[in-house]
Amino acid sequence: MRRFLKWLVMIVVALPLAVVLLYAFTMRFGDAALYPPAEGVETFPVVIADHGYHAGLIIRRADLDRYSLALNDPILSALFVRYQAYEWLEIGWGDEQFYRFAPAISDVTVKMAFNALSGMNDATVLHVVGLSKAPEEVFKHSDLQRIHLSEAGMREVMTGVSQAFARDELSQPVELGKGIYGASLFYRANGHYSVINTCNMWIGGLLANAGLKVSPVPSVASVGLLAEVRWRNDLAEAVAPR
Repeated sequence: MRRFLKWLVMIVVALPLAVVLLYAFTMRFGDAALYPPAEGVETFPVVIADHGYHAGLIIRRADLDRYSLALNDPILSALFVRYQAYEWLEIGWGDEQFYRFAPAISDVTVKMAFNALSGMNDATVLHVVGLSKAPEEVFKHSDLQRIHLSEAGMREVMTGVSQAFARDELSQPVELGKGIYGASLFYRANGHYSVINTCNMWIGGLLANAGLKVSPVPSVASVGLLAEVRWRNDLAEAVAPR
């Protein structure tokens, strides 16, 4: 019994220490050339939405048009046309089984979580939702954070979004069917989901490429993603009630 308690204490002490060390070794320090934008220049808004255990990236449809032309990108162009009735788009990436069949945390089974987090599943998807109103009006019960990016930072985000979509023989996105809420669709995605590459880490990576200080370890969970984004980048608190 005494030996068991000794090992238990060691685990309780070692686990948080290991997480702190991992965070320190993988910490990203941002890019001052990209973020924050210089005073007086045009900025581009994105919104991060924490819906509970999954985060979404929300962008303006008008920016899809701008960057589809600037990057000569058929994926961005296809999304701009497909969602022409909407002002904003929410985009999320993740494991297909997790995302399509467990939209809420209560839907997640132990087997589903193990297979996804262990990397045993091969397929990933993107979930795209058309929003006819501002994100703050649509997601009144989610935790939202609006971020203003530089032109170069937004270019990085748009490039990353495009690269996440699998393409057919005509370089068009591959639709898989209706999404889980609103005017939404699932698309076949690139990338492999696991505990070291989660849906929230995908968004964290996009923001890091845009110059923000966002690290992998906090981004495992959506609440950690938003907490670090706010803390390390001196952003205001939530723009909508949780």
